[in-house]
Parts: sequence; C-alpha cells; structure tokens
Amino acid sequence: MSEQSIDTRLWSAKACNLSPYVPGEQPQHDNLCKLNTNENPFPPSPKVSEAIHAALAHQADELRLYPAPESDDLRQALADLHQLECNQVFVGNGSDEVLALVFASFFMKPLPLLAPDISYSFYPVYAQTFGVNLLPVALKEDFSIDPADYQQQCGGIIIANPNAPTGLLLSLTDIRQLAQAHPDAVVVIDEAYIDFARADEASIDKEVSAVSLINEFDNILVTQTFSKSRSLAGLRVGMAFANASLIEALTRMKNSFNSYPLDKLAQVGATASVLDRPYFEHICQQVIDLRQVLTSELTALGYQVLPSHTNFIFARPKDGNASTVASTLREQGIIVRHFKQPRIQEYLRITVGTSDQNKRLTDALKAL
Repeated sequence: MSEQSIDTRLWSAKACNLSPYVPGEQPQHDNLCKLNTNENPFPPSPKVSEAIHAALAHQADELRLYPAPESDDLRQALADLHQLECNQVFVGNGSDEVLALVFASFFMKPLPLLAPDISYSFYPVYAQTFGVNLLPVALKEDFSIDPADYQQQCGGIIIANPNAPTGLLLSLTDIRQLAQAHPDAVVVIDEAYIDFARADEASIDKEVSAVSLINEFDNILVTQTFSKSRSLAGLRVGMAFANASLIEALTRMKNSFNSYPLDKLAQVGATASVLDRPYFEHICQQVIDLRQVLTSELTALGYQVLPSHTNFIFARPKDGNASTVASTLREQGIIVRHFKQPRIQEYLRITVGTSDQNKRLTDALKAL
C-alpha cells in the first residue's frame, strides 16, 4: 500500500507522528554480495543447530506450552560466563527490544537523555516513541567521544561502544568517568560489537567490556546481542547486565509488555552458543583478521578508514563521493551502507565479509 493511500483517521496521534527506524536493506537476489547490515559472515556454532534439533526431536510436544518467562537457563549461562549473579542478567527479543525497555524503564524523566549526535539511529526513534527528551552531544572532529562533553545534569546517558557507524571504542576509564559524574542517572553502554573489540586486543580475554564495571557502579547498564559475534541475528536474542535493582526494573517493564519474549528454541540455541566458547573465540578472531586485511586494501586505494573495533569499517573515498560509489557497487550486486546524515555523508559503512566477498568488493573498487 502506498503512503498516499494509507488512511490514518483511526490512528492515535502517537502513531501518526512517529518516524520509524529504517533497518538495513535486506534484498533477495542471486549472487548478491551483502555488506550493509553487519551480519556475521560465518555460521553460528554447530552446537546451536544441534541443540535446537535435539529439542525438536525430544521435546516437540512442549512447544504447546509457554517458554520459561525469564529464560532461566540462558541467564544462568550468561551469568556464569561473566562471573555474575543470575539476577544481574536480563534477556529479551533482540537487543532492540531490550533497549526499548531500557528507554521506558530509565529515561522517561524531565531531565534530558544525552547521546552522541552520530550513533545508532534507533535511539532518536525510541526517544520519540517514549516521549524522552533526547539531547544530542556532538562527536569530536575525529568522531571520538569526549566524556568532558557529558558533564551537564541529565536523566541518563546512552552510548554505543564501539560506536556505530564510526566503529570507534571508548575506554573503560572514560566510562568510569561518566558513571562517577552522574551517580543518579543510568549510564547505558550499548555493546553490540564489543566482542570484536576484545578480539582486537593482545588477548581475547583482555577486558574492554563495561560488564566488568557493574559491580563497581550501580548506575551502569550494559546491553549486548547475539546478532553479531555469535552469528544469530535471525534468532533474535539480546541481553542486559546491571545490578539487580536495574534488572528488576527491566523485568517489571517486560512483564507489563511481553512476559514471554524468547521462545523455547531461541533459549535453547542461545544457551548452546554461550557454552561453545572455543568456536566463539575462533570466529571473532577470523572476523578481526579479515577486517585488518580489508582495511589495508582500502587504505591502499586511497580511502580514509577509521580505526574499527567492530565487524565493519567506516571509510571515506578519497574524493568523498560515497553516494556515487555505493550506487555503482549496487549495480554490480554489492550492497554497502551509505548514510545521508551531515558529517558522515562522505563515508561508507562496509560490513566485513568472507575473504571472497571482500575480494569482490575491492576488485570492484579498483575497477572504479
């Protein structure tokens, strides 16, 4: 149905005034090189499908029953992984649902919510949906985040770390500074890509995640997802880590909205993924290695590439004609993400693909 033919006379004012988030394009064409939505180029752990098939084979009759409302086994696996208590873990239907509940639980206050002006474009949509006063804070000229710019009184802070679409990482020292400066506001660190930052360090176990700070600060809440590093974007599982009081607020909000967010198969599959740490570490490192090669090749072609701590790179063609490059690549079946937002309209966000996909991309760029 075209936009012109939609009858909105029965809509609420809220529905009429919303400007929904526009997800990355999901085209379905043969021989498509899809590098626009930051999906992992590798499959999930084989133990995920094994666990789901086992559940279907031995417990198919249980699908007539509701799933565990609090996803107890999955939460316990995540708690064990991060050396937390189970009541410090929350899970939901993708990190987008978790973030929506975060906005509803902590940011509907008179004071403004602070967030980077260039970040995950769903934040302004959540703010509009829940009536949150979102106050953008400008990134530095090099696209970095300076905690000194977040000193004003506020009702909360939300930062994607590493940031999207820039891929830059904020240090734990800087996050500590934010939490200390705002003891009465929730500081949300959205870590959708953090596992690729950890893999980028000298050791995969070197801590860069703010999960390590939640027992130190009662106002830090960290969100993560199974969509990126665990290759489970199609399963829709997200989580949050915080002190028990903040998790209880999320649980209350969830149970006032959707008390059974994760189905039985999603719970089983996600738990199996958490338990297969060797596979997880291997895939993260593979993506990092491919990212480094792709960064070098684009740099050699004259692209300005920001230092990435994610499974994508943010790159500017040497003449800044990102829109033209994106359109030309599309004609060859290669899809990358171009944003029309001021300050970043000369950049492309390119998902790290397999070695074959990356070669197809760089060959096409060389031909340009």
